[in-house]
Amino acid sequence: MSVRRLRSSLLALIVLAGCATLPPAPRQPITAEARAVIERLEARWREFSSLRTLADLSIRQGTSRQQARGVLLVKAPGSVRFEALSPVGQPLLLATVHEGRLTAYDATTNEGYVGPATAATTARFLHLPFEPDDLVGLLAGRPVLPADIRSAELKAPDEIGPSIEMHGTNNRRRIWFDPTTTAVKQFELAGGRAEARVRYVPTAGGDIGGFDLSTTLNTVAATVRYQNPELGVPLEPDAFVLTIPKGAKTQEIR
Repeated sequence: MSVRRLRSSLLALIVLAGCATLPPAPRQPITAEARAVIERLEARWREFSSLRTLADLSIRQGTSRQQARGVLLVKAPGSVRFEALSPVGQPLLLATVHEGRLTAYDATTNEGYVGPATAATTARFLHLPFEPDDLVGLLAGRPVLPADIRSAELKAPDEIGPSIEMHGTNNRRRIWFDPTTTAVKQFELAGGRAEARVRYVPTAGGDIGGFDLSTTLNTVAATVRYQNPELGVPLEPDAFVLTIPKGAKTQEIR
């Protein structure tokens, strides 16, 4: 397995939560029923504190297929740490997003990357923009709602269940949810350049057990499964601080 190719695939996967842009939608009145669903979805996001799990990933990017296992730590509102492990458990690739900074280290090449974790810098470095809270929401199974909801419409239930479609400043998000618990079953993000759909896989207890991701442009498809996920575990801020070893070739993300 090429760690460089894996790094590219992983970064393409995790930034899909913010890859789409659309012209601003006109503002429309939001009904009381739609507002109630929005408030419940926002409450579920606010209830999330942290996630710790092993993660098995299978990623297809174009004609390339990669598989990896790693340790994933997620902490609201915007901290993530992922360590891709070798078969004997040694970290091969480490990446963190914390306090608005993106840091990555490839142990196989002794290369590091540092810079601000903003939509602008990740767009230049990774070719797709994302924000830290969108990434946390994706991994936690609690997609972040648009900051500025310009319109919202409840959709009739389909084979997955009821859903709500929301237009923000620059993208459209549709979230399928359980009408009783408001647990997210699936969400779709659409914009001018890409469209991504994430289907969540619950555990027996109803928590997130992983997800399947696909894009309409067929550029990335992924299966992510969590093993023994733990929610609400104490995670110290130091867990998301990644220090690149001395002597590593470090590139600044601008």
